[in-house]
Amino acid sequence: MSEVLFAIPSKGRLKEDCFALLAGAGLAVAPPDERSYETTIPALPGVRIILISASEIADRLARGDFDAGITGEDVMRERMGHLDGAERRDDVQAIGTGGPLRVRRLGFGPARLVVAAPMAWVDCETMDDLREISAEIRRRQHRPLRVATKYVRLTRAFFARHLVTDYRIVLSTGATEAAPASGLADVIVDITTSGATLRDNKLAILSDGEMFASEACLFLTARSADPSPALATLRRRLAA
Repeated sequence: MSEVLFAIPSKGRLKEDCFALLAGAGLAVAPPDERSYETTIPALPGVRIILISASEIADRLARGDFDAGITGEDVMRERMGHLDGAERRDDVQAIGTGGPLRVRRLGFGPARLVVAAPMAWVDCETMDDLREISAEIRRRQHRPLRVATKYVRLTRAFFARHLVTDYRIVLSTGATEAAPASGLADVIVDITTSGATLRDNKLAILSDGEMFASEACLFLTARSADPSPALATLRRRLAA
């Protein structure tokens, strides 16, 4: 029987929380070698842990490379381009047509994906206001509204829902919240936890600009439709 491939984030708080979650479920992960990106769960033979970035986990789960993985729902939804169905439920739910199944939210890595505009824009409180401002920018400056984000697919879906069409996405590769102050963009779409960083950068979340609340989730792929005993045990322990 083939081994179970289970991906978890390779660094940061998400990695620490994943290790703690597994240890609490009686499935402690063996410390990986210094330069290794693979390890095992001694108490659960047949499971191979793959340590990679959260965004790569989403990509490779979507391709079906792994049986299971833990990553943020925000990166999975961006990978699948699927905005709907973001209600807070703990049952199995598909992320997009034919996408990985979200088995359970895990209670760590909370964040919200939001639209934020400069506080100086006192008349910009809603997405309707933003649509009007984009038209004003077009009339006065002869250019589209510029939106800095790493979440291109979700931004397009959300803006279409609110009939905001005259804009250009500026792909963010660094600190998205700094884009308006630097002149790179007018508004941003980004992930936030407390909102403190947005406030520090003099940005305010639009009243209807929250796309959804995200957190770390356990995902399964089509490879796990007929789970092995090891995968069934892994899922049962983590869902308990």
